[in-house]
Amino acid sequence: MNKNNPKLLASLIFFYVATFAIIGTAQTRKGNSVYFDISIAADATPSVLAQFMAAKDKPFSEIKFEKGTYHFYPDKGLEIYAEISNHNNGLVKTAFPIVNMKNVTIDGQGSTFIFHGIIIPFSVENSENIKIVNLAIDWGMTFHSEGLIVANDIVKKTFDMQISNEYPYEIRNGQLVFIKDYYEHSIGQTILFDPKTKGVTYDTESYTPLTTRTKTKIQNDVKDIKHKYEVDPRSPENSRVGMEDKLTTVQLQPGLVRVSGHTKKIPEIGNVMTMKGEQSENRLAPAFHIVSSKDFIATNIDVHHAGGMGIIVENSKNITLDDFNITPSNGRIVSTTADATHFVGCRGKIEIKNCTFNNQLDDAVNVHGTYQEVVDLLGNNKIGIKVGHYQQQGFSIGVPNDEIGLVNLHHSFFEYGKLTLKSIEKINSRYQIITFNEKVPTTLKVGDYIENLTAYPELLVQNCIITRNRARGLLLSTPRKIVVENCTFSTEMEAILVPVESGYWYESGSALDLTIRNNTFQDCNISGLNRGIIRFETDDESKNIAFRDIVIANNIINHFDNLILEVNNTDGLKFTENTITNSGTYKMLFPENSAFSIKTSKNIIFDKNNYQGKATEILRTDGSVPGLKFK
Repeated sequence: MNKNNPKLLASLIFFYVATFAIIGTAQTRKGNSVYFDISIAADATPSVLAQFMAAKDKPFSEIKFEKGTYHFYPDKGLEIYAEISNHNNGLVKTAFPIVNMKNVTIDGQGSTFIFHGIIIPFSVENSENIKIVNLAIDWGMTFHSEGLIVANDIVKKTFDMQISNEYPYEIRNGQLVFIKDYYEHSIGQTILFDPKTKGVTYDTESYTPLTTRTKTKIQNDVKDIKHKYEVDPRSPENSRVGMEDKLTTVQLQPGLVRVSGHTKKIPEIGNVMTMKGEQSENRLAPAFHIVSSKDFIATNIDVHHAGGMGIIVENSKNITLDDFNITPSNGRIVSTTADATHFVGCRGKIEIKNCTFNNQLDDAVNVHGTYQEVVDLLGNNKIGIKVGHYQQQGFSIGVPNDEIGLVNLHHSFFEYGKLTLKSIEKINSRYQIITFNEKVPTTLKVGDYIENLTAYPELLVQNCIITRNRARGLLLSTPRKIVVENCTFSTEMEAILVPVESGYWYESGSALDLTIRNNTFQDCNISGLNRGIIRFETDDESKNIAFRDIVIANNIINHFDNLILEVNNTDGLKFTENTITNSGTYKMLFPENSAFSIKTSKNIIFDKNNYQGKATEILRTDGSVPGLKFK
């Protein structure tokens, strides 16, 4: 530095003071509160992460952001190996590693957080009393892509898509691949949306999903491969065996492509094709991942996009979502690429209140436990289990002293025995050794399932709007008290599905105390699947009871089709004081259906209902409920 030049010296002093003033105002701390201003907005990841990395020595109870738009990039994020139920496991980055923390509030004060690439915004683990409030989450580039159908040829079975510059792509040997920031995906899983309604296209099942694959024409000795242990044909390493790409794409001009090879109906002009890649490619970055935590609260949150679910919660207790909304932004027709909310192996109480779930590419709410298959009997008190679905690898079924049920679904939907959990030894992500406090009974056989009877929550879904999404509204598989009230549904598939499911996702649980009251159901099941809009279903053909003590009361059901309620394997259901009308919004897909279907059930009551629909047969039964009448 030239000390003989006072003007230069003054300029340099001013520069350094100004620079450090800017850095100093980026983050201020008062006691246990940290405040960030918008000077970190270009990439907030390093500054925010630094607070969490230093939290052991410099704990905080609150982080606040000056209202603004903040970008978060993965390049300087904390890398973690994330085992996320119903998603892909793998290395991801995060800016908010909320691990082993208590009594922390993160307040965006109305800010928008825009994330880029494969990054989990909020990763909460082994933490207690965490509150996240007053912020919106979005992604700079989406994990899905959209194309407007602008032309089709029914004879040649081709269709043309106009793809905006928001969704860059390239064509590799006839295969359309969408290029993202840090990511790419194929056409993969697809569904049509109607730009007029902003929801799923009526009868989309006749047109989608696109038939992307066909059987491989040439194989040599592949069938001679013998696996010692059963493999999951859906896992990434197996899903393409025996299959080859079927669709081909050519570019007519930049942003305009022609697709051929589809064997369902050719999509109609004016619809929007949404594409998100194959299952193993499209669930990588949920907005919130909560695991082994309790008393988590999210309030006044808008999730506009995520590469997976809006929130996935595992093995946690007491979760409250209030004014937690899933809605698309920036003219996009899709919000999250999977469920809005999902809860696995939780306990305590889940409250979902005053929420809006729109345009996500899977269910709005899914609450369940997990079946795990017994593959080894290892001694007096040990068994070896297999995790069923590849996107549940690494999931722990419980914690010490949880009550574990022994289940043979061919004989009953309920446990035939109980043990208490002592420990879990993870040999790998798919095979675990379970040790119990008691001796394993001789009745337990290889091929039976175990489920955690302790890890089921009470559930309240109240004052929520669930519309325009792919798939279902609510999937309810918990034997604790469930109340669904004052909600509005308009969904592609069932508004409410109550399942026992053991052959695909291995999602355990059933409904034994369920009240559905004061809700509005408007034109659900528009996709073309023949199902009731409220449905109780098992994936086993047995006549055993799976569901008990159901009340469906004081609801308004305005439906374009006939089938309203589908009941199977149920003991005790009251359908009372409901009003059913025909909306006339769409042409009926299944006019031959009755309004109500009852099978393998008992103690079913209809009373004081007002039916103004168009079904020629209101009630159809298999005779399992003698003398049953609709009233």
